[in-house]
Amino acid sequence: MKIHLQSKVEDVSEGDICDITDEGAVAVEPELKNATMDKLNSKMTKLAWIGLYRDKEQKWRWTGEELATNIQTWADGEPLDNETFAATYWHCDRKGWHGVRSDREIPFFCFNLMVDDVKKTWEEALEHCRETHTDLTSLNSETEQRLALSEIQHDHITERVWIGLRFFGDRWLWVNGDPLVYEAWPEGDQEHQCPLRKRCGALTKEGHWENWDCVEKLHFICY
Repeated sequence: MKIHLQSKVEDVSEGDICDITDEGAVAVEPELKNATMDKLNSKMTKLAWIGLYRDKEQKWRWTGEELATNIQTWADGEPLDNETFAATYWHCDRKGWHGVRSDREIPFFCFNLMVDDVKKTWEEALEHCRETHTDLTSLNSETEQRLALSEIQHDHITERVWIGLRFFGDRWLWVNGDPLVYEAWPEGDQEHQCPLRKRCGALTKEGHWENWDCVEKLHFICY
């Protein structure tokens, strides 16, 4: 995880700042991770760019061109209809998205996804990610899903990899506390709705989520 201080939104797309994909394009996290918020608060910052902008048709999109549909995340009264914003930011002590001009210089953050070469059970993978990185990754949008898929398309990587998805009680949850606002279960799949043994989530190379036996040893994605 990288936190960068004071930059205009135009600068965030520079590959040498946030080298996330092979193309060098920045992918600023759509949903703020808990650990990222802790880092921002520890730096006494108030605002931070996220990868959201208003297009020519006045629709809000993520940097991966995906339409932003989670409108309940906007702060009260935001965004203003009579202004054109190039990005949004996070107000740490008044949570919610706010519109902001592109010429403002405020902090921004981006995240790297890392696939470890060793195979582990889901619990072992979770412990490893939290000890050496931040956490097992959540996937909160199609943009994040595409980033994760680009990291696992290698012959030595298992056909599915662990992500931070776990079935607790009667529902699937992200272990880092992110809301489950995006899902990628196969169409028509019923097995994940009430799993008896396969209670850990995995991402396949085909781009689907699977519920899998937690004791299986797979590669995994940390952030």
